[in-house]
Amino acid sequence: MENPSVWRDASPETTYPQLRGDLNVDVAIIGGGITGITAAYLLSKAGKSVAVVEARKIGEGATGFSTGNLYATIGGEGLHNVGSKFDANKMKEVVNSRAAAIDLIEQIAGNEGIECSFERVPWTLFSVEGKSESFVIKEKEAAETAGLEVFPHISYPMPVSEGFSLQNQAQFNPLKYVTGLATKIYSSGCQIFEGTRATNVKEGETCVVETTSGNITASQVIMATHTPKGIYFVHTLLEAYREYAVGVTLKGEYPAAGVYWEMQSSEHYSVRTADSPKGKILMALGQMHKVGLKEENADSFEKLEAFLRERFDVASVEYRWSAQQFKPADGIPYIGKSIADNKTYIATGFAADGLTYGTLAAMIISDQIQEIENPWSKTYDASRITPLASASKFAKENFTVAYELAKDWLFKEDANELSEVKPNEGKVIKLNGTKCAVYRNESGSLHAVSAICPHMGCIVHWNAAEKSWDCPCHGSRFAIDGEVLEGPAYNPLKKLNQI
Repeated sequence: MENPSVWRDASPETTYPQLRGDLNVDVAIIGGGITGITAAYLLSKAGKSVAVVEARKIGEGATGFSTGNLYATIGGEGLHNVGSKFDANKMKEVVNSRAAAIDLIEQIAGNEGIECSFERVPWTLFSVEGKSESFVIKEKEAAETAGLEVFPHISYPMPVSEGFSLQNQAQFNPLKYVTGLATKIYSSGCQIFEGTRATNVKEGETCVVETTSGNITASQVIMATHTPKGIYFVHTLLEAYREYAVGVTLKGEYPAAGVYWEMQSSEHYSVRTADSPKGKILMALGQMHKVGLKEENADSFEKLEAFLRERFDVASVEYRWSAQQFKPADGIPYIGKSIADNKTYIATGFAADGLTYGTLAAMIISDQIQEIENPWSKTYDASRITPLASASKFAKENFTVAYELAKDWLFKEDANELSEVKPNEGKVIKLNGTKCAVYRNESGSLHAVSAICPHMGCIVHWNAAEKSWDCPCHGSRFAIDGEVLEGPAYNPLKKLNQI
């Protein structure tokens, strides 16, 4: 990997086989992150035969690039926005369901003996030098209204102007948890396949998941892929963002274990400690932007490093990585059967809270498959229509998609000649009437693929920090050879052999 996370560095690599041939099971799960593996655990425990297919390695999607923080409140636009769009009862449903998901992670880790550094810690939200004080105050009031016990903020190396904390939240190593859980469930009744990319799902009397190396027939399918693969109405309700993380070692004292959220002008920076093969580190995550709309993004890492150096005595920078998130239009994820699906379940719109919501999604969907009433199914109903709560985000997202599609088809050309593409650089060039995404490696060799995203036809943009081609419309990302890194695209960018 170009930028491995601290979790990847601290976790053993998995070695599950690739699917070879066809298979018949009760439930097929696409995606081997925390959502898919937790669902596989719950369903296999209930006696269902399960097959999990993962395009890469278990946990190496969004799960392995998260912060490892677990909390009952929410990030993004905040809990108070859920209250303003819905009501106090909805806020209570959200925090109670999220608390139940954290409890399940603790229970599973304990019962199964998974060494993943799970510990209960405080979560703290605060402002420094008066930045976004009103947001902090609103979040404190929303937390109290939702039934959470609020405490004064804890110590921090900068003067805190407004803040509060919640006790008994949690942290863990998410990759060790997911890979450890996969080891516990791997059997003839719960098969796991790596290096197996799903290429289509067909619904009928039974479902067929087509993959690069065989087909899986199943009674039901779970799309545990962060955002559904293929064309879904829910894509019009999601905004795709990337965030960046930096992990450093300190010369002096580290802050106490906990989740620290320092408010910036338009977002918060998330700070925590973690153990790694390079010693104890302090990480900061932030610098969020829409996918594909910040091509020269190396400065995101630099700004996070500067943020940490201003507050702590930094010895060295050891890790840099980034992660993707999908924000829901009304502030609440979409979990369950989507519009027009009868046997396929989706789980998306987790924003920056994928570990908690992914676990919750597995709880809800596994109950639905077993026809067990779940107390939060309606809260997160994937087929819900909430025009008042979603209208502004729906309009904004779909205007952006239409704008980017039209603008890039008409004007997107980064260079006129191949000679303009420098080593370690990618540019969109029109060659023989075709928009091409061209990358030149360090040795000078060119890699050329179609610049047209196979999901819905938008033009991809170069991501300099991660050396990838990113689609600004719905968040699909591709490697320099065109292979899919993140959905919703099923298929890779078309390779161009003659340039």
